[in-house]
Amino acid sequence: QVQLVESGGGSVQAGGSLRLSCAASRFAYCMGWFRQAPGKEREAVGYISSYGTTRYTDSVKGRFTISKDIAKNTMYLQMNSLKPEDTAMYYCAAGDGAYCSNDPALFNYWGQGTQVTVAS
Repeated sequence: QVQLVESGGGSVQAGGSLRLSCAASRFAYCMGWFRQAPGKEREAVGYISSYGTTRYTDSVKGRFTISKDIAKNTMYLQMNSLKPEDTAMYYCAAGDGAYCSNDPALFNYWGQGTQVTVAS
């Protein structure tokens, strides 16, 4: 089992920054961030593997960065140059599979989410 608790969401003006945190009871092989806007399907933001490899969805490349602090069992999502279309509930997820990808089916455990709202 992996317990995940997100924090750091809030409201920000377009162009601003936020850093989300995901406190985990332990790290899984693959740790990821997903988001879901009202009326839309959940989409992957990106992930970080146990080796530190990161991948991002095209819409956030160059703006978002995923990192982790092993000593604190915490993963982060640094979000810069935020746009109104980034508004969504953001979820932390963990997967114990043999590999990482942005496929949500690979993730066994999910947090409750933290809301990010970007005003234009």
